[in-house]
Amino acid sequence: MKEEKEQAKQQEQSEEANNEAADNNSIDSTSEESLLQEPVDISSEVDLLKIQLAEAQDKLLRKIAEFDNFKKRNSRERIELIQTAGKEVLLDLLSVLDDCERAEKQMEFNQDATQIKEGVNLVFTKLKNTLAARGLKPMESQHQVFNPDIHEAITEIAALQEDLKGKVIDEIEKGYYLNDKIIRFAKVIVGK
Repeated sequence: MKEEKEQAKQQEQSEEANNEAADNNSIDSTSEESLLQEPVDISSEVDLLKIQLAEAQDKLLRKIAEFDNFKKRNSRERIELIQTAGKEVLLDLLSVLDDCERAEKQMEFNQDATQIKEGVNLVFTKLKNTLAARGLKPMESQHQVFNPDIHEAITEIAALQEDLKGKVIDEIEKGYYLNDKIIRFAKVIVGK
């Protein structure tokens, strides 16, 4: 009887072991199935991320190319603007040049100094008016207080009158403003 009990006990133990093995196998198969599913999910996520990365890189390359094209176009336009900036002024000055050429022809045939002087004055006035229309304005320096921001002192001489000390006595070269910005400083003689 003892032997039967031991056999029954062994049989129960072996059945329990088989059941545990079967449970373990079912757990293992369940986890294997989930493990098999996870890499599939991960690989699809990786593929999706790769696609998104490729799209982002493509976008970046296009933006870089677009910016390079913008810089090149902007540079070309700036160079063109600089090269043709004086075009309108030169076109206006061509009429003055034409007047000078006509005056030169008249000087060859006409010996009357008053007519020549009058013609030269007309051309000079036209030149000043053309430049003034473009924003050029002469600087008034004569008998003004010397200002190193707008005047360039060539030399100093003794002032003949007390009120001319520290003031511009003579103007060697006239200064000019272009649209209220100094484009050439006046070269002057200052009294001391």
